Amino acid sequence: MIPFLTHQASMWSKHIRILRALVFREATTRYGRDNIGLLWIVGEPAIFAIGVMIMWSFIRPPYDRGLRLLPFLMTGYLPLLLIRHMVSQGINCALVNANLLYHRQITILHLFIARAVMEFIGNSMSSAIIVGASIVLGLIDPPRSVATVINGWFLLAYMSFGLTIILGSCVGITEAVEKFANLLTYILIPVSGAFYMVDWVPYRYRELVLKIPFVNCMEMIRDGFFGDSYPTYYSVGYAFISATVMILVGLVIMQFVRNRVQLE
Repeated sequence: MIPFLTHQASMWSKHIRILRALVFREATTRYGRDNIGLLWIVGEPAIFAIGVMIMWSFIRPPYDRGLRLLPFLMTGYLPLLLIRHMVSQGINCALVNANLLYHRQITILHLFIARAVMEFIGNSMSSAIIVGASIVLGLIDPPRSVATVINGWFLLAYMSFGLTIILGSCVGITEAVEKFANLLTYILIPVSGAFYMVDWVPYRYRELVLKIPFVNCMEMIRDGFFGDSYPTYYSVGYAFISATVMILVGLVIMQFVRNRVQLE
């Protein structure tokens, strides 16, 4: 038993070292070491989010259906950025890093995880800074349940990773999928729940809307912010199972990618 545990610990340690090196390589390759360098991991999502929220504050009233505009936007657009950045930055990582696969210890899954971790860290830190600064400035109220917000955020990242490895593996097989993948990230803007609440949907269509897995994560995050002050609808179990199925499907497709990208 002890030799087995020792072997498992050694294997996990090896994977962690590989992922740490790949994350650092991804970050320095994209952002470089000059000027603010790695701080762009946080700064880039923050610039997008702040710009959109400022624009919306000029064209929309301060309240919409009983909700303050700014916290509604934050709880929609910041999670949407997490989805779009994880998917759009991850779908082509197998192709652009194909040369790394000649190292037999590095797998395609390592590449996907490293890219996802970097995007998750950057978006999480920038979102925390934006939300924290807004609370300090009195622009929004603190979340009613920080634990629910965090759990919803992690569940959303888990789901986004599942979509990423499905699309990324398909792109590794045929690059034509990349155009469809980019289109899908735009389709997610209106359907993901980022800019509407399920409570706004006519009752007879709510069950249909909640079949969209990402909507459940959005509602969970908003439940953490608004609590009982505004009705939310979601199923943690359905969202988790949907995300897990997506990841399993992606892992199956991934088995056909390594030889394909190494032959390019």
